[in-house]
Amino acid sequence: MSSFAPASKGGESANLADMKVFFPGIEKIQYKPDSGPSDTLCFKHYNASEVVCGRTMEEWCRFSVCYWHTFRGTGADPFGFPTLIRPWEDNSNTIDNAKRRLRAGFEFFSKLGVKYWCFHDRDIAPEGADLTETNKILDEVSDLALELQTETGVKLLWATCNLFAHQRYMNGASTNPNAHIVAYAAAQVKKGLEVAKKLGAENYVFWGGREGYHSILNTDVRAELDHMAAFFKMVVAYKEKIGFTGQLLIEPKPKEPSKHQYDYDAMTVIAFLKTYGLDKDFKINVEPNHTTLAGHSYEHDVIMAAKYNMLGSIDSNTGSPDLGWDTDQFPMDIKNCTMIMKTIIEMGGLAPGGLNFDCKVRRESTALQDMFISHIGAMDALARGLKCAAKLIEEKVMSGLVEERYSSFTSGLGKDLADGNATLEQCEEFVLKNGEPEIASGQQEHYEAILNYYVK
Repeated sequence: MSSFAPASKGGESANLADMKVFFPGIEKIQYKPDSGPSDTLCFKHYNASEVVCGRTMEEWCRFSVCYWHTFRGTGADPFGFPTLIRPWEDNSNTIDNAKRRLRAGFEFFSKLGVKYWCFHDRDIAPEGADLTETNKILDEVSDLALELQTETGVKLLWATCNLFAHQRYMNGASTNPNAHIVAYAAAQVKKGLEVAKKLGAENYVFWGGREGYHSILNTDVRAELDHMAAFFKMVVAYKEKIGFTGQLLIEPKPKEPSKHQYDYDAMTVIAFLKTYGLDKDFKINVEPNHTTLAGHSYEHDVIMAAKYNMLGSIDSNTGSPDLGWDTDQFPMDIKNCTMIMKTIIEMGGLAPGGLNFDCKVRRESTALQDMFISHIGAMDALARGLKCAAKLIEEKVMSGLVEERYSSFTSGLGKDLADGNATLEQCEEFVLKNGEPEIASGQQEHYEAILNYYVK
């Protein structure tokens, strides 16, 4: 039996069939730096054309709206039914509904003023009775997406496949113990890459929601990791075959839904990619909420990936550490935003990646304007972070202190150590000649006070 309904023949209610404007009363969001505290439907800090460190804010930030939370989220949770009832939805799994939802999405992107969006294949198109029918539906809906992209100028930051929600993937996709299911996932990704190329996606993401285990007792860990690597090598081969030029990305997460996921954090993913010779083909899409779930500080994975030239894109969100699960909230903490933007400036920009709002409004935030206000607040927070980071970098107070702290590695034995040219014998000779080293303060509180000075 097909899992989707065919296009309706006049079955829609009149208000849905005639709907032309999905966000009435909301115009394109403007930059109004002098607006008051309760004026939340305007930007106070994000000015797309403002130049910071030689580039516009728009170029540094490359903001993107995620389709899954923003247009497929219902507010439902394990304890309650949906609360986000959208006027364009008719609660059907039809192509008509999918297309209407897509039109609502592009009106939202345009009024918000973002240049990018992201989606999973199942976000935009319902699944059919079999792979052939599913691909046909995806073709039809993605044709409309291409038309809307051309009409609005909004581009696709990245696409991905949902390889975790369907029951066939309950034991994983590329790591599934059943080869037939691995093949199905591969076929789904093949189509996903084709659609990504068609829509001009600048990246393609893999989030292994079920690529892990709940019990080690029934799991051959090495076999699953080998199979995942083989899967990614097929992806690279097909990407090259069809001429898709987007950057391939892996998104780390330590747990949830699996008890343990193989892409635990940035360093785990880097080790995996280097072990299997995939580090030239993939980079990392960091989600800070996932980073904190791994027990790290908010900015940890962004910095670690950047230092190894492996940072490809960022799913800009945050979580509630007191809750301990992935809450996908909008980033509003200016200090966190400053640390993220500092890293982006230092690495020379995030392109072809961007700052994608993998965030959802709270289930209690049910008004349509809440969709805008949440994104506006986060964009303003990151814009403030960008300006704070720029001043911190330009004035070189903190970087000068860090440089001084490591100055012993710039000459003599220290330089030999840094260059990998020193020997144990040389180190012994140096210590015997120079005696006990001088102990210097790390001055952590001094650095924290300096950061607070710049975060305004």
